[in-house]
Amino acid sequence: MIVSASYRTDIPAFYGRWFLNRLAAGYARVANPYGGPPGRVELTPGAVDGFVFWTRNLGPFFDALDVVDGQGVPFVAQMTVTGYPRALERSTIGWEEAVAQLRRVRDRWGPRAAVWRYDPVVLTTLTPPDWHRETFARLAGALRGLTDEVTVSVMQPYRKTARNLDAAARAAGFAWRTPEEGEAKALLSDLAGIAAEHGMALTLCTQPALLDTPGVAPARCVDAARLSDVAGAPLKARTKGNRPGCLCAESRDIGAYDTCPHGCVYCYAVSSRATARTRFQAHDPEGEFLFGPKG
Repeated sequence: MIVSASYRTDIPAFYGRWFLNRLAAGYARVANPYGGPPGRVELTPGAVDGFVFWTRNLGPFFDALDVVDGQGVPFVAQMTVTGYPRALERSTIGWEEAVAQLRRVRDRWGPRAAVWRYDPVVLTTLTPPDWHRETFARLAGALRGLTDEVTVSVMQPYRKTARNLDAAARAAGFAWRTPEEGEAKALLSDLAGIAAEHGMALTLCTQPALLDTPGVAPARCVDAARLSDVAGAPLKARTKGNRPGCLCAESRDIGAYDTCPHGCVYCYAVSSRATARTRFQAHDPEGEFLFGPKG
């Protein structure tokens, strides 16, 4: 079984102590975000084939990576680095620090142990298409040789995402928009060309309508083949995506929505930053759940 930690929150940045406690206990309990009874995910080395860690900041988590490595379990870090202005990302680390962290991963575990995420691509008056081309090129140059893949998506305006973006736009005086398909494809094609110049494949996370863009391939964010390369041995897992068009391998996620206090206004996993901050402050690192069921 592959364990995802976590596309619902940033465990490496904020919940590393809890993660290590759950590793020591050999399991974690997970609230069902759609109602129903909570689940239990086994975390013993014999039960876990590999971990996928999703993060904006690996800095606090390197001790945990050493423990995972010491157990002989492979992992891949999906690390988001965008360089967005503070109006969109309130408290993420600077891109230079993120690059240094990925260099540390490459030096210790090799370039297959991490994927760069430039995700999502958000079009605003602060970040128009040419801003993305210039910023992506700068980041790709800094990340050359540290990974062989960059995963992107064009922001999809879910209801909570649109609400949070509208509030941020009013507060900071910018406007945002969803690009037409042709504009999105043109931008993705340019980003794919830049990525290729720096030795990276550009993959697109679950947006089938944009996959006929030259140079763009479908992403497998939970990637059994990549984990196999890190492990040096084949890892078997069936494809079982989270939504139509998703090619991820089957996994179990141990995170909880509305618990990441980073404050990225485009985040699909946080409906309210105030709620996320409250839950972060109420988190019990000794508990079985990252954040327990409501009620």
